[in-house]
Amino acid sequence: MHSKSIAELAQGLRAGEFTSVELTRAYLDRIAEHNPALNCFVSVCEEAALQEAKLADRRIRAGDAGDLIGIPIVHKDIFCTDGVKTSCGSKMLDNFVAPYDAHVVAQLKQAGAVMLGKANMDEFAMGSSNENSFYGPVRNPWKLICVPGGSSGGSAAAVAARLCVAATGTDTGGSIRQPAAFCGITGLKPTYGRVSRYGMIAFASSLDQGGPMARSAADAAALLQAMAGFDTHDSTSAEQPVPDYSASLNDDLKGLRIGVPKEYMGEGLDSAIAESIQLALNEFTRLGAELVEISLPNTHLGIPTYYVVAPAECSSNLSRFDGVRYGYRCSDPQDLEDLYKRSRGEGFGAEVKRRIMIGTYALSAGYYDAYYLKAQQIRHLISDDFRAAFEKVDVIMGPTAPSTAFEIGEKSDDPVTMYLSDIYTIAVNLAGLPGISVPVRPVDGMPVGLQMIGNYFDEARLLNVAHQLQQVTDWHSASPAGFE
Repeated sequence: MHSKSIAELAQGLRAGEFTSVELTRAYLDRIAEHNPALNCFVSVCEEAALQEAKLADRRIRAGDAGDLIGIPIVHKDIFCTDGVKTSCGSKMLDNFVAPYDAHVVAQLKQAGAVMLGKANMDEFAMGSSNENSFYGPVRNPWKLICVPGGSSGGSAAAVAARLCVAATGTDTGGSIRQPAAFCGITGLKPTYGRVSRYGMIAFASSLDQGGPMARSAADAAALLQAMAGFDTHDSTSAEQPVPDYSASLNDDLKGLRIGVPKEYMGEGLDSAIAESIQLALNEFTRLGAELVEISLPNTHLGIPTYYVVAPAECSSNLSRFDGVRYGYRCSDPQDLEDLYKRSRGEGFGAEVKRRIMIGTYALSAGYYDAYYLKAQQIRHLISDDFRAAFEKVDVIMGPTAPSTAFEIGEKSDDPVTMYLSDIYTIAVNLAGLPGISVPVRPVDGMPVGLQMIGNYFDEARLLNVAHQLQQVTDWHSASPAGFE
């Protein structure tokens, strides 16, 4: 059953070929078998999952035909889940049990999806490799000595290893798309505001966005259908109608103009990955699309801009974790100052501390104008690049990451080299645009991702374009050895 799509599973459930309880039990058994090697999960909610599956079976017997009813999924451990630990991959929140559901969790629960558990992640979503988790690194199911990407590495690895049908992730600078590329799955970062951030623990509030991670574009469309929509609890939630994302999946691509940025296909990109990307682009020309070379001249400013804006916002957001109200508290503090210093010093990991310090410095008196304000001005230039490009093309395509998954520990001592893993994804977050990563031809047995970037609220087109590629290729259907 674990090889079936959401649509196939939904059909089987409605036809009575199997029950949601049986399906959920099968996935729980796979988790018990494979998670010790992968470390995908922070929490496995076996009892609650089986109870949710029983409720789903009742809904199905009553004639409810929702696409996600009874489908087992996993939530990244950044989404608050009522009564379940929500750790954000950090010692700081290792003892935090959320008293409410995030909007995304509530929407998927209402749609009938069954939550198998909470996925491991880089601490507070800060990382590109999933090595920064308090619970240890997640391993890539394609090669266990390699990283799965981050920060949504637990979600990506769980989907790739067929430990769940689909998963939720969050993307601040590529944290859905890059792990999707490294693990050979489909990952969509929606337009900023398309999916509510209510109950999603904040890293950088102007960049964070939740989205679906699945094996295919069709499955991602089904998940996004439940996740998207206006939420009065989130002041940045977009009051935009939600289209039927599955309805346009089979639209043909004749006349589609695909922009290929020259900045994405040059220096710094592995030549074998460039060949895989070009092979996928050639498939689109056979489907009737037109390739157009474009320029995004401020691409090189994306990383320095991001690593001022994001740490500044993280410095502000993480100031609430002080050992007083909830979360980790040091033992036997001498006074209030000692409580603050030791709770934060002991509760946060090295990468989180690094970004807090950078952000605090950038926001400090005398440096705000030179760093944070300047970064916001450059952010506008990056957005202007995309606006100009979308006057000429419908979709922008290029690599998701400059390399395939690297080995655990290979870049952990060099933060700057690690940050370069997100060179093609960060600008999308700075501009607030939607982006999706889909698998293309592997390199040396490791997955490679093609990134597609759309105009604002054009997720339906991205899903359509991705689906059409997946109709004529089988790259997305490959399974890592040992997890078939």
